[in-house]
Amino acid sequence: MAANIIDGKALAHKLRETITEDVSQLRQDGVIPHLTVIIAGDDPASKSYVRGKEKATQQTGISFDVIDMPAAISEKELLDSIRELNHDKSVHGILVQLPLPEHIDEQNVIQTIHPDKDVDGFHPVNIGKLMSGQATFLPCTPYGIMTMLEAYNISVKGKHAVVIGRSRIVGRPVGQLLLNQDATVTYCHSKTHQLTAYAASADILITAVGKANMINSEAIKEGAVIIDVGMNRLDDGSLTGDVDFSSAAEKASYITPVPKGVGPMTITMLLKNTVQAAKGLSYFAG
Repeated sequence: MAANIIDGKALAHKLRETITEDVSQLRQDGVIPHLTVIIAGDDPASKSYVRGKEKATQQTGISFDVIDMPAAISEKELLDSIRELNHDKSVHGILVQLPLPEHIDEQNVIQTIHPDKDVDGFHPVNIGKLMSGQATFLPCTPYGIMTMLEAYNISVKGKHAVVIGRSRIVGRPVGQLLLNQDATVTYCHSKTHQLTAYAASADILITAVGKANMINSEAIKEGAVIIDVGMNRLDDGSLTGDVDFSSAAEKASYITPVPKGVGPMTITMLLKNTVQAAKGLSYFAG
């Protein structure tokens, strides 16, 4: 069999059309959705990610600005800037681009962003709401994954979902979202024994490791749904995922490509979170 391709790029384009309509309506109502991104240092990858976010906001009409800080910025100065944005009613979403310089505590930064403006979905309050199944801002990549599954009418109820990777950005929250929708979830990671056996038992396999082609057809159940979050650059400059696409596509029922799979959905869900914030979540008034 040949797998159906889950086209994240096409789905993201469709969703952004709806987001653009929502932004237009908000602007007519006198509300200009605004996202502020803070970046500290000169990491080329971070700069590239921020440019991608800026381009996406321009396409949908969301207002956007970047606060560019030197790598030597003190943690106090960074936190003070976040607190100012918390009180700025014209700012609906705040995102601090990771990674941060080593001398800055990432958790302190995340916890300083007010939950109502945490469009990355990383604040402990929002993670707690996710865990308890309450409406909240969801981390963008897991949110994108669940949106893809829904768009392709892939039910997770009663299915065995195996998540390879346990990061707080992707692995852990996507597993919880699957559990919230009645999947049976197994987490695997670098210390897991017999990883191939676990992977091969999955009805839905999600890989978020960052190791090129670590999963091949031997680790895939016939008819499984494969969501490949990995993004790895090979020596020839090409991109590949955690899954050997060509062999996996022969056994899977659905599979995401790399690129043009999960990646475009991540920024799209950031845009959606920003619009939701602009639609009326309470502002910080402390």
